[in-house]
Amino acid sequence: MAGRRLAAVLGLLAALALGGARAEACTPTDHVVKAGETVFTIAAETYGDPEKWTLIYYANQAFLQQQVFQVAEGDRLLLPCEPGSQEADATPLHQDDAEMKLLTGGDYAPFTDQSWPGQGMVTELVNAALEMAPSPVPYSITWENDWSQHLFPLLDSKTYDMGFPWLKPDCAATPDNDRCANFHFSDPLVEVLVLLFTRSGSGLVYDSDDDILGKVLCRPKGYFTHDLDRAGREWLSRGLVTLVQPATPEACFEALMRGEVDAVTVNVFLGAEKIDAMGLRGKVVPLDTPLAVEGLHVIISKKHWRGTTFLYRFNAGLAALRESDRYAQIVSKHLGIFWDRMKVN
Repeated sequence: MAGRRLAAVLGLLAALALGGARAEACTPTDHVVKAGETVFTIAAETYGDPEKWTLIYYANQAFLQQQVFQVAEGDRLLLPCEPGSQEADATPLHQDDAEMKLLTGGDYAPFTDQSWPGQGMVTELVNAALEMAPSPVPYSITWENDWSQHLFPLLDSKTYDMGFPWLKPDCAATPDNDRCANFHFSDPLVEVLVLLFTRSGSGLVYDSDDDILGKVLCRPKGYFTHDLDRAGREWLSRGLVTLVQPATPEACFEALMRGEVDAVTVNVFLGAEKIDAMGLRGKVVPLDTPLAVEGLHVIISKKHWRGTTFLYRFNAGLAALRESDRYAQIVSKHLGIFWDRMKVN
């Protein structure tokens, strides 16, 4: 089972590379877990491939996160349809001269990128949530690829009303963090797995945080580190691990292959992309327990006089979107596109 789980995580979401064919119409079904079943065996029976467990994961994310992908007899799961069309979602309220102004940036596939279908998964989710919000209003989206300008000064000065997608630090533990002190966060648009990637055959395991104590981890400079120092973990503030921070993700994986670090820790999409681009398939593998699950949010300055109103309306639209089939369709579609492109490349 450990080998199957590891293979499934290594191919995390890869089974969603289903091409551009439109899936036949279907209705998501409820499934009561039987004795001995796992998300992998259920995926094999439902979709013909155990690695398609990620379809089940994203349809039951809140539950499966808590269970670390494990299910027990009697648990209830929603079994979604497979991804369908790759066409961009409709954006009837998106207008260049709209009063409400949103800010995002590119080179963050599959989440936000102007060259990506629909300009990215999160862009389509924002479009759909705003459309489903109470009393929807037109909005514009501006692309600024220098992300360092987004929070300060552009959003802080209210040049733009809202920005996306942004990670939320642990604001309860670090209320003085610049993001926590200056911005409101929406409910999470989508949540992303952060994994530990290590050399194949290294023997490194991660069943609990104790397994990582004393290890050398690599994450590029400028990336968030709050998950490494969250309450109850405090790996950095207590000096329990060594963190190496080179300029690029590629440098992290190069250090891993030279044996200079024990693991690279990045999100599943970035890790998979770099493993593929650097020819490291079979040489680098992810460990099968997520290090963290991070949400991507819309943010708005606390100085914005309509901030709480905008945020309330957006969250209401997002809640309605999540209750509809459209949310799962958007997410699964973009995951399929991501892995389809990986396969081609």
